[in-house]
Amino acid sequence: MNLSLYIARKYLFARKKFNAINIVSLISALAVAVGSMALIIVLSVFNGFDGLIKKLYNVFDPELLITAKEGKTFIADSVFISKIKEENDILFIASCIEENALLRYGEKQYIARIKGVSDEYQKVTGVDSMIIEGEFKLKKNNISYAVIGNGVSYYLGVRLNLVNPIVLYVPRRLASNPLIDPSAAFKSNYIFPSGIFSIQSDFDNRYIIVPIEFTRNLLEYQNNEVTSLELKLKNKSNIKLIKEKLKTKLGDAYYVKDQYEQNEFFYKIMKSEKWAIYFILSFILIIASFNMIGSITLLIIEKKKDIGILQSLGSTMKNIRKIFLFEGWLISILGAIFGIIVGLIISWMQQTYGLLKLKGSGSFIIDAYPVEIRFFDTIIVFIIVLTIGFIASYIPSRYITDKFVIKPEE
Repeated sequence: MNLSLYIARKYLFARKKFNAINIVSLISALAVAVGSMALIIVLSVFNGFDGLIKKLYNVFDPELLITAKEGKTFIADSVFISKIKEENDILFIASCIEENALLRYGEKQYIARIKGVSDEYQKVTGVDSMIIEGEFKLKKNNISYAVIGNGVSYYLGVRLNLVNPIVLYVPRRLASNPLIDPSAAFKSNYIFPSGIFSIQSDFDNRYIIVPIEFTRNLLEYQNNEVTSLELKLKNKSNIKLIKEKLKTKLGDAYYVKDQYEQNEFFYKIMKSEKWAIYFILSFILIIASFNMIGSITLLIIEKKKDIGILQSLGSTMKNIRKIFLFEGWLISILGAIFGIIVGLIISWMQQTYGLLKLKGSGSFIIDAYPVEIRFFDTIIVFIIVLTIGFIASYIPSRYITDKFVIKPEE
């Protein structure tokens, strides 16, 4: 067994009177444990919110999205669709048209984004699973219906009574002279709401989903004209390969984006926030490590006589320094293990039983703080704590021993 490690263990675990050094060492271990526990809990909660928000975005966003690089629309005729379907991993393709529109319901008005979708839309996304009132119905007996976001419904005061329709106004695509007759610059149509969905405020406050034929008629688009194509894949694990194949096949005139690229700024912000949490809590651990520096310093002063004996027996300065380095590292390891275990237990209890509730959860999709435990985060926390503990132990063991205790070797 390593002699320096053996002596360090004796100093840490041997029975001895309870003095100031013991108290400082205990405080150092507790500080490391609390910091480690905080890192595990905060990161687990962050992972929970991150996973929840990504899941909600993925309900609305397709696995692959095709849009034009130039202009708002492009022609997706049978030849174009057949070219995409040559990829066997593509399961469904939904044609979509999006445009801003002014909505009027009774005396209330609201600007929203109208999204016309083809019949395959329900198979491409999961919006139909997020209906909170009514049903996801866009057509019945050749009659068009609308499914609206919860926020749009709130601002307009919409009721699913099939008595009062929603009136939509959009600028005419081919208006002749709007200055002479301003009313001729807009085209309008009405539609009855059939359902209300609630996903996330970015979608709930913006979108009204209608049949694509209704949108084409309102916006005066051609039969095969679309603003985007939304794709559903058989195997999502092949998404990168399929995306690159479609980019090559369709050419430089089109974007092919996966779910990450559709909300690239949002995902980068989420990732940056997680790194910020790492740095902030790691900085707190660095501050807590000052206790360890004090603890090792006091131990060096207390063991001055032992150090002299070890030198007399032929021990080198390097081995003596290792004793106090291992002492601090053992404190860090014990504190990290205890803190990580407690943090994992608390996170597991929150994940399983939802002990800590969200205020005002009745209007949210969950009623307790979401938690997701990730093994990688546990490893990173352990490495961070050990690194900080090593540095905090190295400072007194390297410099204080030279200055105050150990005489230079001849």
